[in-house]
Parts: sequence; structure tokens; C-alpha cells
Amino acid sequence: MSTARATLAAEHRDLTGKKVASMRHAGRLPAVVYGHGVDSANVSIDTHEFEQLRRHTGPNALVDLSIDGKKPRPVLIHGVQVHPVNRRPLHVDLFLVRMTEELTVDVPLVATGESIAVTQHGGTLLHPMESVRVRALPDHLPQVIEYSVESILDFDTALHVRDLVVPGDVTLLTDGDEIIAKVQPPRVEEEPVVAEAAEGEAAEGEAAEGGAAGTEGGSAEAGQS
Repeated sequence: MSTARATLAAEHRDLTGKKVASMRHAGRLPAVVYGHGVDSANVSIDTHEFEQLRRHTGPNALVDLSIDGKKPRPVLIHGVQVHPVNRRPLHVDLFLVRMTEELTVDVPLVATGESIAVTQHGGTLLHPMESVRVRALPDHLPQVIEYSVESILDFDTALHVRDLVVPGDVTLLTDGDEIIAKVQPPRVEEEPVVAEAAEGEAAEGEAAEGGAAGTEGGSAEAGQS
């Protein structure tokens, strides 16, 4: 496994609270670095550099963080607060990791292939779960877990967490019976029974009118004779 990691430079900051607005206008993003057994530190990072980093790394990728030019230390981007409208980052949580200590994270699931229950039978592929929880050492955390839906041949087949293939040094923590993918059958449109019933009622009405006219005619004929 490659040991090359993305890098990020940070600077200590004294501004906190509402005062960080001026920092954001200057292109700096407020962040907090924290970890087990260490004091949290307020820092700032270059906003553009951080956005570029996020575009090229996965959600569980380790990043070498250097504060004030000091020796880099590995961190995980643990949380990003974004603007509700433009979705730009407002604040970042950076978790300082120990390379010998396992971490528990959520890993996105990615479906591959095609199911004939969809392509040939018109079903809809459903993904009840978008991620699973795993535990592993920091440099063994998977960025995504892929699985093929080609084995879903009909509407009765489902894929479960236990069907996922993960590396031997990764432990799945999500319940193995949880469904990760299945195909929903197409909706069957009901016959327009209401229209048919209306036509039937109309036919019965016409028959009844015809019967009534025949009776009236018979009476008249009887009167003439």
C-alpha cells in the first residue's frame, strides 16, 4: 500500500466566534485539530487548498497536516460545516490519529454492474443503505466498498451486508442481515373496471327501456283488436 498522503498546511489562529467572518473573507477557513489525549487547537487553512484537497481525496483519506511549518502529523477530515445555500465550507474538524490505534468510520457503498431484474424485467434498483460502519487502522481504512448487483436475478433476491467483500484487516461492524440492495418490481396498472361497469350499466338501461316500449306497444295492439 502506498504511503504517499495528501498534505495540508495550517496556522494557529486567535480569532474565534463571529470574528472568523473576516478570516473567511480573506480566504482562510477556520478549523479545529483534536484527538485522544491531546489538547484541541484552533487553526486556519487556505480555503482554496482545502476545496482542492476534498475533490481529490476520499472521505476517510489520511492527510498530513503541518501547523506553522512544523513536522506533519496524520489527521482525518472528521467533519465539515457548509453554508446551507452555496455549500461552501465554513468550518472543519480535523481528527489527529494514532497510526497504531484502530478507528471506527462510515464507508460509502458503491454499486457496480447491472441486474437483469432491472434491464429485462423493468424493476427499480433500491439502495436501502448508502454506507456501512467499519473498524480498521488509519492507513487501512477503505475509501469506498464496491459490490456488484449482477447477482440480483429476480425480485426475491437481495444483497446483504454479509455479502460485502472487505479486506482482511477491516472489520465490518454493521449488522450482516441489513439489506444493501434489492430490486422492486414494476407497478402493475389496474384495468379500468369503472369504465367497463359504466358501459354495462348503460347497456342494461337500454335493455330496460326497450322492454318497457314493447309492453306499451302490446297494450295498444290489444286495445285495437
